[in-house]
Amino acid sequence: MRTLPLLLAAAFGATAASAQQPQPQPRLIFADEFDGQALDRSKWNVIGPDFWVNNEQQAYVDSDKTIHIDQGVDGASGGVLTLQPQWQPGYATPSGRKADFISGRIDTRGKFDFAYGRAEARIRMTDHVGVWPAWWMLGNGKWPDTGEIDIMEYVGARDWTGVAVHGPGYSGDRGPVNRYYFRKGEPDVTGWHVYAVDWTPDQLTFLVDGNVAFTVPRATIEHDNKWVFDDKTHLILNFAVGGVYPEKVNNIRKPYAGVPQATVDAIKRGEPRMHVDWVRVWQGADARPN
Repeated sequence: MRTLPLLLAAAFGATAASAQQPQPQPRLIFADEFDGQALDRSKWNVIGPDFWVNNEQQAYVDSDKTIHIDQGVDGASGGVLTLQPQWQPGYATPSGRKADFISGRIDTRGKFDFAYGRAEARIRMTDHVGVWPAWWMLGNGKWPDTGEIDIMEYVGARDWTGVAVHGPGYSGDRGPVNRYYFRKGEPDVTGWHVYAVDWTPDQLTFLVDGNVAFTVPRATIEHDNKWVFDDKTHLILNFAVGGVYPEKVNNIRKPYAGVPQATVDAIKRGEPRMHVDWVRVWQGADARPN
């Protein structure tokens, strides 16, 4: 007659023991808090002036004028990465292209890449029309065949940032794209925000401070095209000046493609910049950190 109570007790004990087991947690597989005195080049590559795309009006250079670590920035603990364009009229790249601006671009290609998980960065920008800072990921092969995931792009409308994906047959203007408009009471782009993507084999979910900005299901892509987001990608942070996207959105062509004179003057004064408090990548346990 004691068999049932004993079984119940054993079952309760097993349940209690199971409840005490640690629950699976996301694993942090990449992080940079930017707390050193300079960029950690074991994690990041710095892109040079031979690289040029999208009719951007700057040349990328490896310089502490355009890429540096700042301390004591409001709203951040420790150091922050600063990407900052500079006025440098007539700058000549090794290929002979002339640019009146220089700026910074870094990536993790060959040093860190991953597939599936959450990539997130805490970022703050300045309010200037026609600048084009971005936080994104790129496949390691030919573009767009190995995919592009744009987590955050800003072209100078302070109340929204853009997200997009690009792949074969759906790149450029044909790619799935959306805008995240900051909610009433939220800071605009000049405040700190966490821009993230949750990436699974079946879906890309873009988030701003945990709020869903856009969802791209695999099934939607595969209705007409090829899903190319199963292979590893690397991380990119860059600050472009002008180019095809700002030009299209702002309908400004002079004095530079996408860039009005007011922003040129602001760059001369050293005002536009992108601050990055940290970058983190998580995997496992749904890759959603607590």
